[in-house]
Amino acid sequence: MSSTPHTKAPDPWKPNTDQASRRRDMDPNVPLLEVRDLQVAFQSSTGMVPAVRGANLTIYPGQAVAIVGESGSGKSTLAHSIIGLLPGTGRVTGGSIRYAGEELTTASRKEIENLRGREIGLVPQDPMTNLNPVWSIGFQVKETIRANNIAKGRREVEKRAAAVLAEAGLPDAEKRMKQYPHEFSGGMRQRALIGIALSSEPRLIIADELTSALDVTVQKVILDHLEKLTQEHGTALLFITHDLGLAAERAEHLVVMHRGRVVESGPSRDIIRDPKHPYTRRLVDSAPSLASRRIQSAKQRGVESTELLSHSEDAHAAPEIVQIENLTKVFRLRGARPGAGSDFKAVDDVSLAIPRGTTTALVGESGSGKSTVANIVLGLLEPTEGRVVFEGTDISTLSSREWFDFRSRVQPVFQNPYGSLDPMYSIFRIIEEPLRVHGVGSTKERAARVAELLELVSLPTSTMRRYPNELSGGQRQRVAVARALALQPSLVILDEAVSALDVLVQAQVLNLLNDLQTELNLTYLFITHDLAVVRQIADDVAVMSKGKIVERGITDEIFGNPQVPYTQQLLAAIPGASLQL
Repeated sequence: MSSTPHTKAPDPWKPNTDQASRRRDMDPNVPLLEVRDLQVAFQSSTGMVPAVRGANLTIYPGQAVAIVGESGSGKSTLAHSIIGLLPGTGRVTGGSIRYAGEELTTASRKEIENLRGREIGLVPQDPMTNLNPVWSIGFQVKETIRANNIAKGRREVEKRAAAVLAEAGLPDAEKRMKQYPHEFSGGMRQRALIGIALSSEPRLIIADELTSALDVTVQKVILDHLEKLTQEHGTALLFITHDLGLAAERAEHLVVMHRGRVVESGPSRDIIRDPKHPYTRRLVDSAPSLASRRIQSAKQRGVESTELLSHSEDAHAAPEIVQIENLTKVFRLRGARPGAGSDFKAVDDVSLAIPRGTTTALVGESGSGKSTVANIVLGLLEPTEGRVVFEGTDISTLSSREWFDFRSRVQPVFQNPYGSLDPMYSIFRIIEEPLRVHGVGSTKERAARVAELLELVSLPTSTMRRYPNELSGGQRQRVAVARALALQPSLVILDEAVSALDVLVQAQVLNLLNDLQTELNLTYLFITHDLAVVRQIADDVAVMSKGKIVERGITDEIFGNPQVPYTQQLLAAIPGASLQL
């Protein structure tokens, strides 16, 4: 394709082109996408800053390829350059991108727009910033279907929208279509975006961390469905992920990026088993999902290692810092009348004790009630029944002054750092604010504390002059962790605190949390859907399903011999569980 305007030649991506016939015409031995010597740079006050340096990538019809690397490695920039969605001042400065034999670097804006959605679908990383908050989920799916002429007529469009949302794993899709993004959990919003990407049956799907907000069982459903698409329809997949277990298990080919360059490329399992580049070896060594497989392999061989099995045997002898007693939370659905049978019991008679200085993980699928429990412990929600006792005191009996003290001793790290950090505040003000509000130190001492906290979470001190929108998702999450640690709390509640982090930063944060716990005798309540991370950090595990705790115990015992079918399903769905390392 050239930049010369087309006057007679047909548009190669005409909206009404029959999808099935195009797939039948594809030669599986001819690349669908070829990226050669790609150079991408961003304009700054000091000139052009390179983000992708001479990258190469090839994807064949029906092939699954994964690009892995830490935050800032250039993997998302490479993917977004394919469909002309580079942010801000980003520009392709060299190289070639050919899709189905057509050159995209010289394509017109209209040609690229015709390509998006129908030929190449995108599942972006952050669902809350990629869904319009004032439109219903159904409207946004139907808008995509109409724009790409996938269905005609109101009834047909409605039927297709419900079908793609159901395919993406959204339960009660027809009813859920009427809801708005803020009424969905993080995982449900991600599924809605996946449904939008699937709606036009594209030949290539670019999935940018598509499962980072999904619990493992739903993640497996989504990935199984995408795998089925590749087998039945020749759909190609390009995964952008920090989950090496997922990449190794689901992608045939692995591309490792570091500082804008491709440092290693080849069959996934070959790279995981025998990484050649030092950076790739660091990624493999830091991957929680692969670490879990190494733990299990060691156990099967009868190898005992204090490095692999790090949980302290005497941790459970410690006094309990938190006691959750018979907790129940009932929500009345919007517009429902009392007694109309439409009340929703999010938490159902939950009891849990957390020993001081230990980490308890609360795991379960999206909607299981685990985050609701966390919000009640934080005092952000009032229980319908039951109580939370913190250091011997029922928190419902605290005075105003005692509440102020409680807030300093119990700190949260939420799932979505972009939503929990004020975009109008600098990073310095975000981290310094709790210190100032609680009257900790002088201005000079608070500034020194902010610098110390940034160093603890592996961010340069220059970060304090920046704003949340100038940071990557992983960097924003590290800022959220630094803010939570500012007041040196007794209990930290981490709600999916490492789900947005690449494996190297994730390992750093988990190691940091472990070090701080030992040094300061901190207690963690870890809310997560990532059981591979649980295996690394938690002393105890409580498994939730439909508002109830269905199984709990010491982490190694739960992983080694789960008693409940639901727990067995969760463990079987961990990415990388099928790998033999």
